[in-house]
Amino acid sequence: MTAQGPHAASTTDVPRRNWAGNVRYAAKAFHRPTSVDELRRLVAGSNRIRAVGSGHSFNSLGDTDGDLVSLAGLPPIVEVDQARGQVTVSGAMRYGDLARQLHTQGYALANLASLPHISVAGAVATATHGSGQTHGNLASAVAGLELVTADGDLLRVDRDSDRFPGMVVGLGALGLVTRVTLDVVPTFELRQYVRLDLDRAALDEALGSAYSVSVFTDFRTSRLREVWRKQVADQPPPAADWLGTTAADQPRHPVLGMPPENCTPQLGEPGPWHERLPHFKLGFTPSSGDELQSEYHVARTSAADALAALDDVAELIAPVLLVSELRTVAADELWLSPNYRRDSFVLHFTWVDDTAAVLPVVAAVEERLAPFAPRPHWGKVFVTDPAELSARYPRHADFAALLTDLDPKAKFHTDLLNRYFPR
Repeated sequence: MTAQGPHAASTTDVPRRNWAGNVRYAAKAFHRPTSVDELRRLVAGSNRIRAVGSGHSFNSLGDTDGDLVSLAGLPPIVEVDQARGQVTVSGAMRYGDLARQLHTQGYALANLASLPHISVAGAVATATHGSGQTHGNLASAVAGLELVTADGDLLRVDRDSDRFPGMVVGLGALGLVTRVTLDVVPTFELRQYVRLDLDRAALDEALGSAYSVSVFTDFRTSRLREVWRKQVADQPPPAADWLGTTAADQPRHPVLGMPPENCTPQLGEPGPWHERLPHFKLGFTPSSGDELQSEYHVARTSAADALAALDDVAELIAPVLLVSELRTVAADELWLSPNYRRDSFVLHFTWVDDTAAVLPVVAAVEERLAPFAPRPHWGKVFVTDPAELSARYPRHADFAALLTDLDPKAKFHTDLLNRYFPR
């Protein structure tokens, strides 16, 4: 498709910064097209272009010096295919909005991330995840994609395509995703219990104890501060002395000092999946708001050793840390997924909003985790050497070839992509 007509009008209704405010977008123009045809013309006529969703990235992955596009103006779509057990949705739709609509129709997604504010296409493109030993990341639920490619054409791809495993976690580098098809399951209810003061020796058992489990710590002591267990509603509550912990007697927030009203209901109150799987409510500020984040995925079998390896740098971590979250994610076959063919233990760090203070600590964390071949979350703060990172992804070269094939002029490239996939 060749460019026809002018670009979509520049608009102020597009974010100028990422969610955390630590990245100011360098785009020359901002756009919010209202139709796919308008988007296709815009892409075809642009030399550099990126899509911005909820802006929930903490690095320059979503930045560009060309055109920045919000797809939130495209018509919203939620189309359930009961026969296939799937739903097709607009790429810009937030998970929280999708979940509500699915639930009213009797369906659910198998898992959600810790906050429901993120867009479907953006979360999928970076393999964002929730927790649970048998649950893959959000990208693993993708059955099909529709995207506008570099020449403005509309491309649809599903699991029958050999390129599909390389396109799902695409980092926004293969095109602008307009629709995503996801697997769904029947709706279900969960209860959320928070337990306090876990011994590290019980970490492995705790992580496998419920449908979804998150463990929070602050690296100030060897004990693990909290365990958030999201269990199927008809299962019995944890015993009073479960793993030597005590039950929280009031709602908690993962970040000390933040209001627990921002969080989803706890204390064992039953509720629908989408109001328990995330830690935070859709209409409230997630996490602390003013923060940076880093995250590393290692082999599930290395959980105890990887955590212990950070003891030597705990005195560096604690002063710049708001909270650390430990989770599990099941393996998948997606080329750039941090969980590619590896059941994973995930170490997440929510840092204070001070890049200069945080970056040296990030480097120290990566050095200590290096023996475990950590794969960083693509949308968070990391400083991994490009050669080391490429070696941790067996299909890195295949993805690089796919980039060249679908975007030969690097229209969707960014500074971060140039570092890890040089053209």
